Amino acid sequence: MDSSSEKLYYSISEVCSLTGLKPHVLRYWETAFTMLKPSKNQSGNRVYKQEDIGLIKLISRLLYQERYTIDGARQKIEDMDDLNEQMELKLEDTTVSAEMIDSIKKEISDIICLLDRDPMAVDKLSDKG
Repeated sequence: MDSSSEKLYYSISEVCSLTGLKPHVLRYWETAFTMLKPSKNQSGNRVYKQEDIGLIKLISRLLYQERYTIDGARQKIEDMDDLNEQMELKLEDTTVSAEMIDSIKKEISDIICLLDRDPMAVDKLSDKG
């Protein structure tokens, strides 16, 4: 995400869209993970900063991908020496393999070839089959 397009604050519904989590899960995690403390606006609604979203993604990864218990995930986060170690762990799940990039390039190339063809030629090919 480009830092110039990042917002300062995100609503709970925006965070749910970004993370794929339900609002009740985020609210529960606030009680289970004391380091997760979103601010509240004047209306009393939760507002999340980019750091909060990063922490939520880290918690999600520890719980759902690495299968930590809540206590284990909390301990893992607390035991991390510094923010750099947390950032490395958060970034690991955003790594894309070279094979995946090649596969995506091929799919895009195939789509471009289909779009460049004469539509009538595509209809003729489907009529032969």
